[in-house]
Amino acid sequence: MKTVSQLYKSEEAFVNFIIEHELPDYQNVLVNIFSGKISQNEILMMGKLITTHIPGAVIIGSTTDGEIASGAHTTEGILISFTVFEKTEIKSFSVKNINKFNASFLGEEIGSSYTSSDSKAIILYSSLNASETGQFLEGIKKTAPQVKIAGGRACDNGDYVQSFVFDGNEVIADGITGVVLDSNKLTAYVGHHSSWKEVGRSFLITKAIGANVYALEHKKPLQILRQYLGERFVERLPLSGSEFPFLLKNQDDKYPIFIHKKGDNGSIQLSQDVSEGDELTFAYADTEEIIEQTGKDLRKLTKKSIETIFLFPCMSRRRFLPDYTSYELEVFETIAPSVGFFCNGEIVDTDEKIRIDGNVLTYIALSETKQDKKEGAPLPKFKRSNQMNTMSTFTHLMEASTRDLQQMHDNIRVSEQYYRSLFDHNSDIVYSTDLQGRFTSVNRALEKVFGYEQSELVGKNAIKFIQAKETAKVRMHFYRTMRGKEQFYTLEVVSKTGQYYTLNMKNIPIIVNGEMVGIYGIGRDITEQIRTNEKVTHLAHYDLETGLANRTLFTEKVEMQIKAAVKKKRSLAVMFIDMDSFSLINDSLGHNAGDYILKELAYRIQNSLPKGSFLGRFGGDKFTVLATKSGKNQDFYEIAYNIFDKIKQPVLYDQQEYFVTSSVGVSIFPTDGTDTLTLFRNADTAMNRAKLMGGNRIVLFSNELNENVKKRLEMERDLRKALERNEFHLVFQPIVDIETKKFTGSEALLRWNHPQYGEVPPAVFIPIAEEIGIIKEIGKWVLHEACRQNARWHRLGFRDLTISVNVSAHQLLDPIFVIDVANTIDETGLPPEYLYLELTESVMIGNLQYCLRVMKDLQQLGVNLSIDDFGTGYSSLSYLKTLPVNRLKIDKTFIDQLSRNTPDLAVVQAVIMMGKGLNMKVVAEGVETKEQVTVLEELSCHFVQGFYFSKPLKEDAFEKELLVGLTSKI
Repeated sequence: MKTVSQLYKSEEAFVNFIIEHELPDYQNVLVNIFSGKISQNEILMMGKLITTHIPGAVIIGSTTDGEIASGAHTTEGILISFTVFEKTEIKSFSVKNINKFNASFLGEEIGSSYTSSDSKAIILYSSLNASETGQFLEGIKKTAPQVKIAGGRACDNGDYVQSFVFDGNEVIADGITGVVLDSNKLTAYVGHHSSWKEVGRSFLITKAIGANVYALEHKKPLQILRQYLGERFVERLPLSGSEFPFLLKNQDDKYPIFIHKKGDNGSIQLSQDVSEGDELTFAYADTEEIIEQTGKDLRKLTKKSIETIFLFPCMSRRRFLPDYTSYELEVFETIAPSVGFFCNGEIVDTDEKIRIDGNVLTYIALSETKQDKKEGAPLPKFKRSNQMNTMSTFTHLMEASTRDLQQMHDNIRVSEQYYRSLFDHNSDIVYSTDLQGRFTSVNRALEKVFGYEQSELVGKNAIKFIQAKETAKVRMHFYRTMRGKEQFYTLEVVSKTGQYYTLNMKNIPIIVNGEMVGIYGIGRDITEQIRTNEKVTHLAHYDLETGLANRTLFTEKVEMQIKAAVKKKRSLAVMFIDMDSFSLINDSLGHNAGDYILKELAYRIQNSLPKGSFLGRFGGDKFTVLATKSGKNQDFYEIAYNIFDKIKQPVLYDQQEYFVTSSVGVSIFPTDGTDTLTLFRNADTAMNRAKLMGGNRIVLFSNELNENVKKRLEMERDLRKALERNEFHLVFQPIVDIETKKFTGSEALLRWNHPQYGEVPPAVFIPIAEEIGIIKEIGKWVLHEACRQNARWHRLGFRDLTISVNVSAHQLLDPIFVIDVANTIDETGLPPEYLYLELTESVMIGNLQYCLRVMKDLQQLGVNLSIDDFGTGYSSLSYLKTLPVNRLKIDKTFIDQLSRNTPDLAVVQAVIMMGKGLNMKVVAEGVETKEQVTVLEELSCHFVQGFYFSKPLKEDAFEKELLVGLTSKI
């Protein structure tokens, strides 16, 4: 193996150099280009030049803040390095646009696809951010843990604006390029030189997104930097960030991260992603430790047979340790030919972890020679400059200052422990806040009650942990305390786990040097005391067996709701429910079984009630219901029926089913009574009337629920079961091409064959389906059946036949509607271009932006779209021209009176011209006469449908018409 390098001057000098070193004669040549010129054209030119003269070369490279070769470094040049391998295969890879994918997953793919058991090393360069690069590296290590990895992130002379990596053919601004070195003869060593020490206090990240930090200790980061490092430091950012990076404390690990940008809003962007709750500490380079560490590492390398070294020092290292960095490069060159570049983040590969680090020098040393023990050569001695001596003195000063601060901190800690003993071991809740209401300290009693750790509370505003209904009270007492007055009040709080506590609170101002700096809060838990009082009240107002309201509480509730109903002029209903022949259960099974079944029935009734209802028990097997959220007798009957129906369901007791029926009496305010006593009496009368009629029924005292209401309620219940009972079917109305006089398709129309009432018109049951919320299920069934049938006709030979399906507003606004359409097309096998979805104007106008996105998604599937009932809504070019629509359907109301002498002629003509102008086909629906056909033909309408040609047909009749052709009317 050998490595030679040239700083590019001209093409002639380049050609002479490669000929002199016989480079075109070798098979395995790795070419590294390190460019200090951020010019894509020059970089591409270099790749083309190298490929022309060394066709077999593998090229990788990066932009840089400095090029390294022969123990020295340059800037803003283009360094070309050639490494010739004799026993090693070079496999190159490039990955771009990684931020659109999962970086860790792509790393795993590279590791599994490009490495083998013979793979010893990977050299790679990245133009991604540090976080994505780190994830990519972890992915490689996951699949190829034995491989040593070295390299770094591209740099741009410290401007942090643009940087690239390249592979000889392409410049990559958002990706990674690299090589895998395969050989069982190859040996690779990786190492790194850096050491950091913390100084000062740590800062908690309180607001961050990705690498952008918006708050440290709830303050703007630039404010913190000005306070501790000065205005000049902030002005020089991001270059000054290399002098004093942050140490990130993440679990048990600590490593430096750097400021890459400062924001106008006082934020900063770091070199990698962080999270809220992470801690940052200022750090400085420990020069003495770096020198000692580097010496040990380099002495080890001198004892190995090294043939080539690739170096990747940080660009900032050259700024704050210029003399020592130059010394390191010289020493590496004495060990073996060395090349590399100054990076903006270096790959540190250790036995424990791989990561992107900063302000570090990393390297990979390679050899194809058998590794025998040898005597290490002495290293050149480092001559300390005045700057290095100053840095060393500064390091000692920082260490001494840190020790002094630590001693002062320890003294303060002892004093604080006296205070904390009283604070932490107090059985009452004790906390303090600043003048903005943010927690500054909390004791263990508070953590126990609230269920939060101290770290979750301190720094957060206390009001965030208070129920909304209590915030006004808490703020009032807080502001009064700020005026110097102690406050006493009761507060209900909810813990993290949802448990409720009641506290007696006391607020006290905190005064330091005569100035208020915060507020103490002390709270005593009185929850048990409150619960004891509540138990006494509960015994007086609730039934012991079921926990329901007893007669006393139920009566109070009705009286209160009557007063509210009078004010709001609304109705309410009182229902008495008595179980039919329930004594038989008690007599045959015993009272334990009877109590169990009654509790089960009470549970069912409670769960069947709508909001605003109230359930009570008057004793025995009699229950009472107060229903308030309604204004119609029909709604009260529906509530009563739901209760009645739930009671009828079998009850399982001791592995046996028992059936219970009920008699329900209903009285309604104000028609059946205007006071509690009258409503109770009339509900009881209605219930007894139900019992006299044999039980198992509902009786309204006023009997105002007529047969139409009952029929409506029955229809709702039957409609919910119509799908599972297969009561729906489709009919198909032909759509005729007016020019060819042939069927071109059909519109699928839904029909319901009710078992009792026969064919129910869609105008009757569709609104009910929308109201009760099952229209989406029905619409999905219609879409699937229509596509299935049309696909069948295609298989019979009618391959140009289209199918139109109406789409309701509920379907169009359903987030998974497009997925449903895609699944239907896939399941039925109907080509999407033969499906037309018909949408109404009113739905689209009300939700235009959302609908436009859905319509575009549908067209991506290949589905056609049609506007139904065009002209009846908000028709205008202002929105129509923006819609991805294939057809317009002229509403029947414009066709009904259509002739040569009616105003409708102008409207229809305008719609047809508009459609053609927008490149849309036009369909006229509701065509019933020969004259209408003639006029539409003269106006060059594209398609027509209506009773003139055919009424909607069942599938077999439609199929027959397809086979025999159209009637003589056409």
